[in-house]
Amino acid sequence: MPGSAPTIEQVANKLEKLGVHDFTAFPLANCAQNPLDIVRSYVCRELHKISGVDEKIIFPALEVPIDNKNGDLIVPIPRLRVPPKEHENLAREWSSSFPSGDASRFIETASAFGKFLRFTFKPSMLRALVIPQILSQDTLYGENNVAKGKKVIVEFSSPNIAKPFHAGHLRSTIIGGYLANLNEKMGADVTRINYLGDWGKQFGLLAVGYARYGDKEKLLNDPINHMFDIYVRINKEKENEAEKDPEGFSATDQEAKEYFKRMEEGDKDAVELWRTLRELSIEKYKKTYKRLNIEYDVYSGESQVTLAEMNEAISTLEKQGATFEDRGALLVPLQTYSKKLGKCLIRKSDGTTLYLTRDLGEAKKRFEKFKFDKMIYVAAAQQDLHFQQFFKILEIMGNTWAKNLEHINFGMVKGMSTRKGTVVFLDTILEETKESMHEVMRKNEDKYAQIEDPETVADLIGLSAVMIQDMQSKRINDYAFDWKRMLSFEGDTGPYLQYAHSRLCSMERNSGLSPDEYANANLDLLTEPIAHQLTRVLSMYPDTLLMSYRNSEPSTVITYLFRLSHTVSSCYDILWVRNQDPEVAKARMALYASARIVLRNGLRLLGITPVERM
Repeated sequence: MPGSAPTIEQVANKLEKLGVHDFTAFPLANCAQNPLDIVRSYVCRELHKISGVDEKIIFPALEVPIDNKNGDLIVPIPRLRVPPKEHENLAREWSSSFPSGDASRFIETASAFGKFLRFTFKPSMLRALVIPQILSQDTLYGENNVAKGKKVIVEFSSPNIAKPFHAGHLRSTIIGGYLANLNEKMGADVTRINYLGDWGKQFGLLAVGYARYGDKEKLLNDPINHMFDIYVRINKEKENEAEKDPEGFSATDQEAKEYFKRMEEGDKDAVELWRTLRELSIEKYKKTYKRLNIEYDVYSGESQVTLAEMNEAISTLEKQGATFEDRGALLVPLQTYSKKLGKCLIRKSDGTTLYLTRDLGEAKKRFEKFKFDKMIYVAAAQQDLHFQQFFKILEIMGNTWAKNLEHINFGMVKGMSTRKGTVVFLDTILEETKESMHEVMRKNEDKYAQIEDPETVADLIGLSAVMIQDMQSKRINDYAFDWKRMLSFEGDTGPYLQYAHSRLCSMERNSGLSPDEYANANLDLLTEPIAHQLTRVLSMYPDTLLMSYRNSEPSTVITYLFRLSHTVSSCYDILWVRNQDPEVAKARMALYASARIVLRNGLRLLGITPVERM
């Protein structure tokens, strides 16, 4: 079982045993959960003594460089708010005065490089701080308390009922799932909401289609695909009617509008059909979500916003003189605040509501129920304008909490299709990736025979292939869906990360060492430079999560996991475990076990189940 994060008193006691007798944590440092903040606190305090610069300015200026050739910690002198002409002179002066080598338990060297101060850590101290903490904290390593006490809502996925998952919903689902997990790791109380597109004229169209072409048996056996087939067919019928009519009129479209009006007015039969189709859709969606390691606290939807709640929002705007009427329709003129926001329709001329109207009612209801500190909407970049308008209208209504709403956007997936080139939906893609992984696994008969449930393992590897390809670039970027690259075990792919994890698991199984044996290993036996390099990468995991929390970027963590896996791979030919001196074997196994824990934690944070054999 993982232990809890040490208290600051326990950190101080540990440092006493390591020969550090006067340690004082910087107030904003997270020394109990982040080993690097212990070193930062020391550097911050010592640099303050030498320079006279306020510690509150120094601490946020301490950066961990990506390339360790630039040191383990750097300080850009310009960030310390000192005279520009003195930057290089001060770097030289302060580095020569900074305690290092035999004069410091933390710092090996302090040097000047242009306008930068560079520090290298003492490998023995870093090992002593990082490896025992990872082994003792286990699944808790990387957590933070930066959002402790905060209530956060994450709305994500939000498909339209009666339609199978497509690429856009996949992106919202896995990015939203990751952000929800990450906010929890930062200490927040998170509520996951799936706000379904289950209302509106498009549902009226589906209902008309179901009346004409519906089959109850097909509906029960395969609800989503049957409803989608109906929706496509009735849409085509509507379009054909409009094309033939000189004025573009469609009787089917008019029937759909009338049906939706019946729904809004509470017609018993209309509502009963809507409820049946909605429940069947949700049950199907839950199976896909389970496969993606997603669980929701709330299944909401446009239908759950009452007419009274929408009318209240409209009434508030009207009382504030923030609306105008045009041919019976009601609009909000946002161009007075910003030209790009334009005019927003909030009620149609026939009295029916729109997506935006329902969003307004739903947001207010959520704040009253959850009293959230932040609410995140994960939706495609094509909806940027909608959310800008939506947030502005809430602000105009006098909702002070509107400033706590955030739209996390993402780019498009291009070319998501089967290997045969046919555009399909997510479940089909996932089945194909599973089968592809299964084919690869079967090629090694000996290893395949050792896997208890190869079907499940193949599915997990296939899921990681899809999810890593989706999230490894910055989320705002479009990306091309690439079967060949995605399914490869070489290069930066999901299968490669799974292989890296399973290999570390295999090493532990074959080492003959138990966790109790290597937990108290003599880490001073890890003298090789590659061991220090891996320890340094492991120390950066808490920083990586905090950075990802601040930029809402899954790619930040994925880039880190690839770096970690590459570094581990570089260790195998140097840091052998089997047939080594028992004490050396224990120390190396402690290092490898720490790497396995961090890799597993990162994969699970992304929503990926790591495999132990493949």
